[in-house]
Amino acid sequence: MKKTQNFNYTRPSYFLGIIAALILSACGAKEVAQTPPPVPSLPVLSLQANAVTTYQEYPATVEGLTTIEIRPQVNGYLEQVYVDEGAYVQKGQALFKINELPYKEQLNTALAGLHAAEAELINAQLEIDKLTPLVQNKVVSDIQLKTANAAYSLAKARVEQGKAAVAAANINLGYTVVKAPVSGYVGRLLRKQGSLVAPTDAQALTEVSDVHEVHVYFSLGEQDFNNFKNQYPGQNLAEKLRLLPPVDLVLTGQNTFANQGKIDMVDGQFDKNTGAITVRATFPNAEGFLRSGNTGKIRLSRNHTNTILVPTSATVELQDKVFVFAVGDSNKVARQAIQIAGKSGSAYLVKEGLKIGDRIVLNGFDHLQEGQIIQPEKSVPDSLNRTTFIR
Repeated sequence: MKKTQNFNYTRPSYFLGIIAALILSACGAKEVAQTPPPVPSLPVLSLQANAVTTYQEYPATVEGLTTIEIRPQVNGYLEQVYVDEGAYVQKGQALFKINELPYKEQLNTALAGLHAAEAELINAQLEIDKLTPLVQNKVVSDIQLKTANAAYSLAKARVEQGKAAVAAANINLGYTVVKAPVSGYVGRLLRKQGSLVAPTDAQALTEVSDVHEVHVYFSLGEQDFNNFKNQYPGQNLAEKLRLLPPVDLVLTGQNTFANQGKIDMVDGQFDKNTGAITVRATFPNAEGFLRSGNTGKIRLSRNHTNTILVPTSATVELQDKVFVFAVGDSNKVARQAIQIAGKSGSAYLVKEGLKIGDRIVLNGFDHLQEGQIIQPEKSVPDSLNRTTFIR
């Protein structure tokens, strides 16, 4: 029969074994807890001074150097249309022909009246010539000679009146051919051949726009205008305008117009309704690519020197504030708030919060904690190698 082994739980050796096991277990756990976590190795950027050009864009409208409505100056039927819509015309070129027959007849009538007045003048002169010796010889009274002189003066005035009527008739006859007042491009032909036209018509015949140069108008708010004045050299506004760098015109589709323009006018006052002031830039347009009514954006440049650039990917936004992880002494990181002066492409222009020589963590800081130590890796992102950005 098999014997059953009995343990005596009251023996001191049993309790001593359990206590020893517990002590060993506690020591092992303490050693595991005291093992420090590995130091993360993260890319770090040392901030340097940069020369950066930023651009601010403002909506703009294009107008020709002159855009003139073409209106008839006499009544009549539109007999001929000599040009097509969109055609380029030279100053003085015929555009329309109004029926001239009534005005030819007016000219003939005026000529006839002039000839009659000239004949009356001749008769008045003959009467004077006849009466002058008779009065001298006291054959007739001098009253008759005075009457003849008065008739001569009246006949002479009628001649002048006739000449004026002929000149007016010639002018009206000339108005039957409507000519281009400037060189430029013809707009829509709003009245067709056969239409009855008059100077009082609400609708013009067409427009001619001179666009060998164009004026581009845009507006600046009060703050933008103050920045505009302060960032460029010059003792007064006229001098600042003269020293301004050329500006670009960005067209629809972000295409930049080939020719650069020059800002040459600032309006005399702010618009009371919008709080903005109108500014004009003039662009050469010999090729005629721009037309009145075009829209686009004026791009103003601004040079920044000794500017700190921070990649947007190295920042964190919390409650409308922007932060970076600055690397301090002993490679400890601390969250640092910064103020932004502008955005240039993929980088922020720092106004306050950082200085040249500071170091920041570029990426991989999702799980970083305040005061944590890192192993810096030197890194220069490609985005900071550029010196020109678009804000």
